[in-house]
Amino acid sequence: MLVKEIMTAKPACCTPDTPLREVAQLMVEHDCGEIPVVRSSGDKTLVGVVTDRDIVCRSIAAGKNPLESTASACMSSPVVEARESTPLEECARIMEESQIRRVPVVDGGGKLCGIVSQADIAKHASRRIVADLVKDVSEPGTSASKIATH
Repeated sequence: MLVKEIMTAKPACCTPDTPLREVAQLMVEHDCGEIPVVRSSGDKTLVGVVTDRDIVCRSIAAGKNPLESTASACMSSPVVEARESTPLEECARIMEESQIRRVPVVDGGGKLCGIVSQADIAKHASRRIVADLVKDVSEPGTSASKIATH
């Protein structure tokens, strides 16, 4: 099975200059915890991602006012991504190694075309793959320190 078969196509996205309040509103409207950041409304080249955790750790906890910030102020970049043609098992391995719960999907030209979440993997992969993914993504340590150092 390939990523394109399980991904959420055409996910909500924003640009680097999108106010963080709008990013947070997109998360609420689309019931998600990550918004991909694309170069512009006309150019869907993936340049970053903003997670709910990024907003808390890189903005609020750092003493910045999120109502005065944009996506570029707290986005994660460069982005760990998968291709539409990535096999499901490989996508799960990418997520495990990077300790991420969601991965944006790009087409052959590097344009955002979807997103895969841990829940998508859980619905379609074997129990072993799902168990390994949940275990490895949940390991303490590196993911929190990555955010704190940006």
